[in-house]
Amino acid sequence: MTPETSRTTRDYVIPVVSLVRDDGKKVLLADELNDGRPVVLSFIYTTCTSICPISSQTLSELQGKLGASRSAVHLVSISIDPEQDTPARLREYANKFGAGPAWQHYTGSVAASVAAQQAFGVYQGDKMSHTPVTLLRTGLNSTWVRIDGFASADQLLAELQHLVATR
Repeated sequence: MTPETSRTTRDYVIPVVSLVRDDGKKVLLADELNDGRPVVLSFIYTTCTSICPISSQTLSELQGKLGASRSAVHLVSISIDPEQDTPARLREYANKFGAGPAWQHYTGSVAASVAAQQAFGVYQGDKMSHTPVTLLRTGLNSTWVRIDGFASADQLLAELQHLVATR
């Protein structure tokens, strides 16, 4: 990890909340995160001009570094501004970063977004106060790795490889 990041491990309880995927489908967060693939989770909003574009660019780079195995890892970005971030707006945002089929973006009600943020310890009260956090997990019942700060795509790839190797 670079000095700008810190790595911790935690167990999180995924809340029972419905979200709307960028393709318009209503889904349960737990079902999406527990689909059998390793997960890389971030929280974003589409009008952000500071943290979110950097975090999303990093996930885009990670997606590229995964190469042929990119569909084996579920990249998940959840909006912290669901009032503005419609599925169509999220699709446009996803396209801007070259999101492939294994990288989905989610929105929903304000209550669902807040519940997800609180469950993962990233809720800051308002979108302007958010900080860069990336969460990774290899599968159901695995401990989550939390990286606070701007992780690089190489760091995330190394973390995924380590998690899979020690599974």
